[in-house]
Amino acid sequence: MTMEDNKQGLLGRMDRRNMLKGLATVPFLGAFAIGWWRKRRKDHYLQHSLLKELGMDASAPYIPPSPSSDKTIRLGIIGYGGRGAHLVRGAGFADPELIQAWKEAALIDSDDKRYEDFLAQEDLNVELNGVCDVYDIRAERGLLASGNVAREGTDAGVTPKARRYRTYQELLEADDIDAVIIATPDHWHAQMTIDAAMAGKHVYVEKGMTRTLEETYPMVDAVKESGICFQLGHQGRQTESYLKAREAVEKGLLGNINLIEVCTNRNTPNGAWQYEIDEEAGPHNIDWKQFSGPYSDHPFSLERYFRWRCWWDYGTGLSGDLFTHEYDAINQILDLGIPYSAVSSGGIYHFKDGREVPDVWQVTCEYPARDLTLLYSASLASSRNRGKVLMGHDGHMELGNSLTVWPDRDSTRYAKMIEKGIIDPEKPLFNYIPGKKNVDAVSSATEAYFAGRGLLYTYRGGRRVDTTHLHIKEWLDCIRSGQQPSCNIDQGFQEAITAQMAIISYRENRKVYWDPDRQIII
Repeated sequence: MTMEDNKQGLLGRMDRRNMLKGLATVPFLGAFAIGWWRKRRKDHYLQHSLLKELGMDASAPYIPPSPSSDKTIRLGIIGYGGRGAHLVRGAGFADPELIQAWKEAALIDSDDKRYEDFLAQEDLNVELNGVCDVYDIRAERGLLASGNVAREGTDAGVTPKARRYRTYQELLEADDIDAVIIATPDHWHAQMTIDAAMAGKHVYVEKGMTRTLEETYPMVDAVKESGICFQLGHQGRQTESYLKAREAVEKGLLGNINLIEVCTNRNTPNGAWQYEIDEEAGPHNIDWKQFSGPYSDHPFSLERYFRWRCWWDYGTGLSGDLFTHEYDAINQILDLGIPYSAVSSGGIYHFKDGREVPDVWQVTCEYPARDLTLLYSASLASSRNRGKVLMGHDGHMELGNSLTVWPDRDSTRYAKMIEKGIIDPEKPLFNYIPGKKNVDAVSSATEAYFAGRGLLYTYRGGRRVDTTHLHIKEWLDCIRSGQQPSCNIDQGFQEAITAQMAIISYRENRKVYWDPDRQIII
């Protein structure tokens, strides 16, 4: 302890003594305040002692430092839509128009930290050398982003650096691209990943990993045989509260976990995939044939292009798009793996807009070997958030961008401490709020939804950081070190099979099972 620490501690004790003396001069208020102060100190002592006994503390989970490397990695982006643009920002490149909008928003609202967060984002030592998108306007935005290395707005006069490729096959042939980010609709994920692996390009691909069960196996084989570094786009792997949740589970705070409930509830057109259709878009600047590929022969449709998640030809519905986020969060905490069985149901109950995928849906996944059930439910027409809840014999955990553990009043582990009044079942046993000293501002209902689930940002060293940036960074670090990242192809296989079990159950109206020996769904 330094002299300065001793000085601060002495001043703190003097301040408390002087405050208590001062309060004591006001009889009624002084007695009340002194009693409150002593109770507060006692509660703090008991909480500290309890956490010490449980082996927990409120410190951030340990995250190993990244290996140092001066190797520049050259990237290509395939699919520069909304998610693709976010992934490229995670690598350090942003559309000048977006930067300008953020700068202006920060001037109006000082709590809007998006521009500040982006400027503080670590330089990952990458180049964006290739952009491929079937929509000309999006491709042009991607090209502008590639040259915006200074992270400037529209007044900076950015010059594009990357080359535009009309087809992804041409991009994969480029000698100046080491790795690709695939952010296309789901129906292209598998084939693009297979082709990239065969070309020796490292792959970051968005979830859901595959559109169909049949695509999953050759995709996994291609990645493993090629030896490339593969990352599936579940950025929740970087969420600090999830890492802390795993620690709490491993130390037995919940006891035997038997039931898990997770959900997705949203209540906006955008949240239900009714995205805005660009007025400038049409057959003249969208390559519909390339977009559709061999997966659909439907005639040109702006609605299908911009709102592709609503049709089975291109997407995986609630299962692949949103359930997989919740499943992956639980899987990284508990190592659940593929369920023994799954049964799902739902329907199109609100958005009567011609979509094929349900807007209300649920799935039950059974894990008899683990003595637990995972329940997922979703409504795209209700904003009531039920969060993630892990229920155990000794306590339950509420989990999002923060976490709270509540003791169970009938717990075996805590029975004596509850009886003695050391633990109050009506109060949290453990609470963890990353970055609690910071003000978190979000600008839309969609951002608020993802932020609350730890999918938009998290904290490192008390500083707010975009989880997508951290997930991209982990992938790049692993490319340099020759390791595999947290959401590698094995984790991706578990996600893909679980999502496909849920889809098959819904579409075939039956309960399905996983055969681990034959590696098939039955």
